[in-house]
This record gives sequence, structure tokens and C-alpha cells, in this order.
Amino acid sequence: MRVHYLQHVPFEGLGYIDTWLKAHRHTVTGTAFFEPGSPLPDTKDIDALIVMGGPMGVYDATVYPWLIREKSFIKDCLAAHKRILGICLGAQLLADCLGARVHPAPHKEIGWFAVRPTPPAARGTTMPSWLPGLFKDEPTVFHWHGDQFDIPPGAADTLSTAANTAQAFQWNDRVLGLQFHLEVTPELLDQMIAHGTHELIPSPYIQPAEALRAGNVYMASCHRLMGHLLKTWMGEGGL
Repeated sequence: MRVHYLQHVPFEGLGYIDTWLKAHRHTVTGTAFFEPGSPLPDTKDIDALIVMGGPMGVYDATVYPWLIREKSFIKDCLAAHKRILGICLGAQLLADCLGARVHPAPHKEIGWFAVRPTPPAARGTTMPSWLPGLFKDEPTVFHWHGDQFDIPPGAADTLSTAANTAQAFQWNDRVLGLQFHLEVTPELLDQMIAHGTHELIPSPYIQPAEALRAGNVYMASCHRLMGHLLKTWMGEGGL
């Protein structure tokens, strides 16, 4: 499968996703918006799109004018029925393109916190979703975000944390948004801490740098989850 990714800053790359895609012999290409002139592909030349995270907001187009071009491309991919996975800012951009509101979260989350499946009655749609089953054991995963999305119209509200309700959505069987980072590696984590130290202000849902690094013990389970998620999202087999 031909997978294209959109990267917003040098320190929030594919991480483990790159390892998994290449191990499974997918073709990987990317657009780096932080590099002037980095091109976007024609939608007919890709099968799937992954939109990564970043410290900017979906509403920051006056500072980052490439956000306008990026949103247009995401909408083109939606119209072309491509598989799309959004992570953190990427999920917020995807939600915005699907007509949902993105706004400051009740609590900024930076650290390792458990996610839990949203009860079926609270998912907002009867559309089947396989995401809650993947997270049925309430795994501890990595978060770094101050904004959150509302659930897009027609999408399933699938996961939550103690701090914030909207942590993931599934819009049909091809389009997923995750507020958290299963892809994080020790190298990515160190880079995120280095660029975001000013955000580590003590609060109930912001952990200090030493606690963030101690969370490396959760990475192997996060990577297993990422592999299962990618396999199912790409139509290579169920859970």
C-alpha cells in the first residue's frame, strides 16, 4: 500500500509507525510542512494518509499559512475515500475537516495516562467501531496536547481518559482520529521534551520530565497496539 504522511515539525515524526510500515513492505512518502516547498502528492498516487502531531493549533493559519493547503488536501483525501489516520494535531485537523469544533481541552494532558473505551450507549452513533475492542484493557499511553476535538457528525466517540472525554473517533471503517501517541519512541520522547519543557508546569495531568522518561516501560505495549491498529485500519485483518 502507498502511504503518505504529513509532518508539521521535525520532532514529531512517524516513530514506530515508520518501523511497522517498512517491515510490512508498504511504500512510505511524506510532506514536511516545516521545509519550504515540500510538495503534496496527487490523491490518486496514494492509498492512505497519516497526519502527525505538532504544537500549533488548527486555527493558527495566520502563523502557519500552509495549514490552509493541508486542510484542503485532507478534504480531497476524504472525498477520494482514502484511509486516513490522524494523530494529536492530525486528529484535530481531521475533525475540523469533518465539521467538528476544536477547542482548548478542560485539562492539558502531558504524560502517561490510561485510555478507556466509551460505553456503547455514549458513542453517539450506531456505527460499528473496532477501536474500543482494541483498548478494552485500558492501556496506559502517551499524551501531549492542550486542545481537543469534538466528535465529528456521524463518527463514533470511542475512547476517553479521566481528564478528557474525547480521545479518539472512528468515521466509517477507514478514517480514525487519535488524540494520543502510540508511535512514540525514546528518541521522539526526548525531542518532544526538549522542545516542550516550557509546557511542563505542574498540574494533575502534566507529569515532570523524569516521569515522562520513566514511561518508556509502556512503549513496547503501545507499539503492539499501534501494530494491531495499523493492520486493522489498512484492511489486513481483524482483531
